[in-house]
Order: sequence, then C-alpha cells, then structure tokens
Amino acid sequence: MRLPSSIFLSVSLFTAETTAALYLSSTYKSAGDQVWQTLTLLFSLVPSMLVQLALIFFYRDLGRDRPFILLLHMLQFGPIVRCLEAFWTYGSVGRVEEPYVSITRKKQMPRRGEPEEVERQVGQAEGKLVTHRAAFARTAVMQAFLGSAPQLTLQLYICVLQRGVSVGRGTLMVISLLSIVYGALRCNILAIKIKYDEYHVSMSPSAYLCIFMWRSCEIASRVVVLVLFSSVLKIWVVPVVVLNFLAFFFYPWILFWRSHSPFPQNIEKTLTRVGTAVVLCMLTFLYAGINVFCWSAVQVKLSDPDLINKSQNWTDFYEFTSAPLLVLELLGAYGACIFFMLLFYQSCHPCRRLFTSSIMSQSLQDCCSLLCLPCASAESTNEPRKELGPRSEVGTPVEARCDIPSD
Repeated sequence: MRLPSSIFLSVSLFTAETTAALYLSSTYKSAGDQVWQTLTLLFSLVPSMLVQLALIFFYRDLGRDRPFILLLHMLQFGPIVRCLEAFWTYGSVGRVEEPYVSITRKKQMPRRGEPEEVERQVGQAEGKLVTHRAAFARTAVMQAFLGSAPQLTLQLYICVLQRGVSVGRGTLMVISLLSIVYGALRCNILAIKIKYDEYHVSMSPSAYLCIFMWRSCEIASRVVVLVLFSSVLKIWVVPVVVLNFLAFFFYPWILFWRSHSPFPQNIEKTLTRVGTAVVLCMLTFLYAGINVFCWSAVQVKLSDPDLINKSQNWTDFYEFTSAPLLVLELLGAYGACIFFMLLFYQSCHPCRRLFTSSIMSQSLQDCCSLLCLPCASAESTNEPRKELGPRSEVGTPVEARCDIPSD
C-alpha cells in the first residue's frame, strides 16, 4: 500500500499558500493598499471555502452526524483533519482485522499480445485511502484554478505596477505557481484514469517530470501574457477575460441543450434537482477556470452519465496532418516573424535615423554580414588583381601627393 504522499503535498500547498496570502494581506494593510489587500484575501478565502464545501460533499458528511468535523470545515481546518485521517488509516493497516474485502479487476498494460485481466483484493483501509486520494485530487484542481491562478495573476500584476518584487509577494507567487502546476498535473492524471478506467494505470517519474515541465511553461506563459495585456489595457482586459470565462462556462450547457438528453440524476442520490443543478454549475465553473489558464485535460459532457467526454476529439485533426512538417512550419513562421521585425527596425522604421546603435540592428547587421561573407570571399578570389603604381601612402596617388602643401 502506497504512502498517501499526494494528500500531504496537497495539504502542504494549500496551507502554505493560505498562510502566505494572509501575511501578504497584512503587509498591504500596513502600507495602506486597501484594494490589493481585499483582492488578496478574496482570492485566498473564497477558494478555501469552496474546497471545504467540496470535501464535505465528497465525504458525504451532511448525511452523517458529525458536527465536530463540520465545525472544523467551517473554521477552514478541514483539509488538515482529512490528511490526519488518511495517515491514521495508513498507520492502522495490518493492526486491525478487516471485516470484509472487495475484489477489483483491472487489465494490465499489454506488452505483447492481448492485455491480461488481474484480480486484486482491496481491504477496507485501502478503500478508504482511495477515497481520500480521489477527494484531494479533485480539491487540488479546484484550489489551483479557482484560487492559485487568480492569485498569481494579481500578484504579478502588482509587481509590474510597482516595478519590484517583495519577499512576501515573491514567496506567494512561487507557491501559487507550484499549486497551479500540481493541480494541472492531477487533472492530467485524472483524465488518463477516466479514459482508461479498465486498465491499471501507473505513472513513471519521467512522466511526472514531463507533465510538470509542460504545465509549468504553459501556465507561466499564459499568466505573463495576461498580466502584460492587463498592464497596458487596464480595465479593458476585464471584459475580454469575462467573455472568455463565460464562453467556457456555457459551452457544456449549450451542448447539453442541443443533445436533448434528460437531466442528470446519478450524481448523488440524496441530492434534489436543485442540488444537482448547483453541483453541475460548480463543475462547469471549475471547467471554465481551468480553460482560462491552460488546456483542459478533461472535457465536460453533461449528457454523459460520467459527466466526462472520454473521447479525445483534438486528436482527430492530427490524423490528417504530418506532425514533423507542422513543427517545421511553425518554427519557420516564428523565425520569419523575428526576421521581419528586425528588418523593420533596421530599414523601415520611420524614426530609424534617431536610433542609436541598438542590439537588434547590430544583430541584423551581423546576420547579414555572416550570410554575405561566403559571397564576398568568392568575389574577392575571382576578381583579377590590379597593378598598383608607386604610392607614398595607401590610397594616395603620386599626382595627388604633389598637390599637398608642405609645412
């Protein structure tokens, strides 16, 4: 049985980010920045409340008499208590005889031939750990894209405006970026497990590293571009972001309305129709938040019983294209963009005569001289040598030398 290290990592990121946000908001208050203090607290406490509600829903605490646990969730200590429960369950394995076990059947990844189905006994304690891991995997995604992503964007925007990075703000930005990348990684793993539910899926360390680097570069670039546009366009960027968010939010509902499917009833037996609608709205809200900051590994489909579209529609396009050729075309187009940008600043800019020696123009000259160097050397070798007359100085003929007055 595996150690619940993923649960510990999720709780550690959640606690560290909340603590750093509270500390940074206190510094904003002492500096008199009421707007930044309010937004920092908003992007920290609201996602924390959503995480508490999600944990209560996942563990079904409303249907059980557990007032102390509900009180701890109201005090925002729910993830810590759940993490302690998970480690207590892990430590009790083998000490207490379990009353029953369940049988799971999973296919092994085929190496040669057909996949082999393997039966495995799962005890009660291990089943509880599976529940803990599933709950924290989903809350990590919620925390990442509903809390950490807006928080990182806000703090980076403040850094651009104030032209500096404080220790508290830099710490919060690093923790927020790690939280977003970890949430995106969990989203990718969830998508793989949902897609290939009948197989026993195990991830190698190299796979984790590839997903980490992929998501880190993708999310960091998107956040930087959003912040740069926000620093220039100011308030005008808000309608663009809101429209983008609303488009992703309503897209699953439009597909559900066009499919004429019945309203989902299998989410939770104790939920009413209104409660089911609220849960679906939260799901599409999270889906929209993910798509604002990165490509979503999971596609929401409300007409499906599992609420997830298991088919990868984005791969249909690449079946009719050559991947190496597409990469070369993109690299060529990007290189052409850089070349024409340098050419514009060197030769076509209306104020180029006012420029001093810049790096871009010097780089373009070096590139042109490098490209023309073989041609120039070839011309110099093919050109016949001319006889030089007697000269007292280089480039000064005798007749011109006689006209120079002496002292």
